[in-house]
Amino acid sequence: MAEAEPLPIVRLKHWGRWVSAVVILALLVLLGFALAQAQIEWNSVPDFVFYRVMALGLLNTVVLAVISQAVAIVLGILIALLRRSANPVAKWFAAAYIWLFRGLPVLLQILIWYNLALIFPTISIPLPFGGYLLHEQTNVLISAFTAALLGLALNESAYMAEIVRAGLNSVDSGQTEAAKSIGMTPGATLRRVVLPQAMRVIIPPTGNDFINMLKGTSMASVIGVTELIHAANNISSNNLLVMETLIAAAVWYMVVVTVAGVGQHYLERAFGASDRGPASRVGKALRGVPLVRSARV
Repeated sequence: MAEAEPLPIVRLKHWGRWVSAVVILALLVLLGFALAQAQIEWNSVPDFVFYRVMALGLLNTVVLAVISQAVAIVLGILIALLRRSANPVAKWFAAAYIWLFRGLPVLLQILIWYNLALIFPTISIPLPFGGYLLHEQTNVLISAFTAALLGLALNESAYMAEIVRAGLNSVDSGQTEAAKSIGMTPGATLRRVVLPQAMRVIIPPTGNDFINMLKGTSMASVIGVTELIHAANNISSNNLLVMETLIAAAVWYMVVVTVAGVGQHYLERAFGASDRGPASRVGKALRGVPLVRSARV
């Protein structure tokens, strides 16, 4: 019996990949050519990047984003715990909080806080036996920066509450029951058992929200906070180089967003370390063994 000839190996021709690569490269070349021919003074952009007012705008952008996100995380955890509470009043309060602050646009919330003095000219906290713990003009207490912080933080806290709730729900209930069986208090169970496992679910959307927060601080320019957009407008109002100053602001936005993205990556790696350990690798190897009678482990 004649031996069968081996079949020839024919490489697949991925014409779609080559065509798409050529189209993408052509578009990039055309974009570069268009930018080179645009009426933009590119040599002025590096100078605007390091202007003093631009540095102040960068500082305010980062500080406003970090403080707003920190406040939002704390409030979000509290609202998420209330949302999971067995107390119906607490549960409905948390649901109403999320419904309100997710429903209103961020810019509207910032403007409401900035114009709060139109409703309450003064903010007072009376003491039981006379006098005031706090009695101050609203315009003094709620500056433009404070109004932006309140608007951004409260809006983000509603989203953080849902993110945290999803993370807590991702932890198997058996973990909580096991912690209770060894006498751990609910607070200790949350800190030591539930939250460490939930962080793998919480961190990715939180990192994305922080990046959005960095960019969302630009809305504070409407009420006069000197962040990156407001700083760019201040520079362009003197030299009329609008696009150049906006490109300089865009450079700083890309820098801070890149740094935040790198930080998110390492946080995800830190909290997902258990997925890359020896036990995890053994488990993955065992799952890859075929389940047949002749298979031996």
